[in-house]
This record gives sequence, structure tokens and C-alpha cells, in this order.
Amino acid sequence: MTLLQAELGKEYMIRAIETDDEELDSFLFSLGCYAGEPITVVSRRRGTCVVSIKDGRYTIGDELAEAITL
Repeated sequence: MTLLQAELGKEYMIRAIETDDEELDSFLFSLGCYAGEPITVVSRRRGTCVVSIKDGRYTIGDELAEAITL
């Protein structure tokens, strides 16, 4: 299942992040978004997801959300 398919408000564990961009991978890692970390989808808007990771909330695009496997 990807982040786009996740239910709102339910906590999931990140299994993998599948991107070909090393810079994006290290940016996500700096936010605390990596395998083994809990993530919650707080809301969805046109083309974006608001997620809660650790103590922060971040807006990510649907394309990136599709690359995050739960």
C-alpha cells in the first residue's frame, strides 16, 4: 500500500521509499521520513497530502506520496 491509499488519521509504518533521486532521499531522511518510522496522513487536498512525521507536519505531493510504501 502507498501513502496515497492510507486512511486519514491512522498511523502506519513506512516500509520503503522508492525514488531515483538521492537528493530527495536525503531530504526526506532529514525530515524523519525513512523506513521504520511511523507516519500519519492528516489531510488531503488537490494534489497534496499533509502528513505527520515525528513532531512535524509536512505537505508532500501525490507523486512523492505514491513512492512511499507502507
